[in-house]
Amino acid sequence: MKLIRFNRQNKYGNKGKFYNGRMYDSTFEANYAETLDWRKKAGEIQEIVPQFKLELRVDDDHIANYYVDFKVVLSDGTVEFHEVKGFETAEWKIKWRLAQSIYGKEKFVLIK
Repeated sequence: MKLIRFNRQNKYGNKGKFYNGRMYDSTFEANYAETLDWRKKAGEIQEIVPQFKLELRVDDDHIANYYVDFKVVLSDGTVEFHEVKGFETAEWKIKWRLAQSIYGKEKFVLIK
């Protein structure tokens, strides 16, 4: 039996990478997931949720959904949204700023 391997590549040329049973959009994102896992093992982080959905609503109108790379709950209960970015598109910048405006009480962390 012949195994077929798929090299998943996104529109920006990043190659997907498996880490801990999950496919990530890039090696950079998968490596960051590993960093978060180490921080969790060290007790700094309670919970890590990859590809966390944020609904972007303005005046009860649904504008879009934004999937932040990681929702991170620190050991003190503080919630942070972490985004791993190699290339910033105009659409991403708008959604990022809108999410920060709507979910302003949470901390947004950009990893470049």
